[in-house]
Amino acid sequence: MLSDYILVKIRSATLKDLKGITEIYNHAILNTTATFDTEPKTVQEQKKWFKEHSSKNPIVVAEIDKEIVGFASLSKYSTRCAYSDTAEISIYVKEKDRGKGIGKKLIKEIIDAGEKAGIHAIISRIAEGNKISIHLHDIVGFKHIGIYKEVGYKFGKRLDVYLMEKIYKK
Repeated sequence: MLSDYILVKIRSATLKDLKGITEIYNHAILNTTATFDTEPKTVQEQKKWFKEHSSKNPIVVAEIDKEIVGFASLSKYSTRCAYSDTAEISIYVKEKDRGKGIGKKLIKEIIDAGEKAGIHAIISRIAEGNKISIHLHDIVGFKHIGIYKEVGYKFGKRLDVYLMEKIYKK
């Protein structure tokens, strides 16, 4: 768990955080199945992603000593207007900072932000083998709703994707 002497600040992301966010995301692209992107992104490409977010679809960052060590976002689930109250969650933590409770802090903060923004449902797509992410979603109330079989292909392997969902109770 995160030591008491380490202060993790969770806050809304700004454009100034984009370099740190991009570094974390690119590490995930090159080394994990947490994303099915296969080519690293430039900060300029990530700027477009950032600008697609709003108060309805927030991005938060985790910061330790002014270093971005993780981020979470709620992205539009679909451009179709009937899905406007549904978001897709993403959470990434720097490899050296995993296992310290940062992911749990990020997911709780982004869920709270989604509720305040009027989101009704959050969808999560988790590649097979990512037991830590599935557990993290379980502990904050996500429910398993299905599996896409062999829809991803990364690192020479066909991968299933587990679907989880959280519905806000009004």
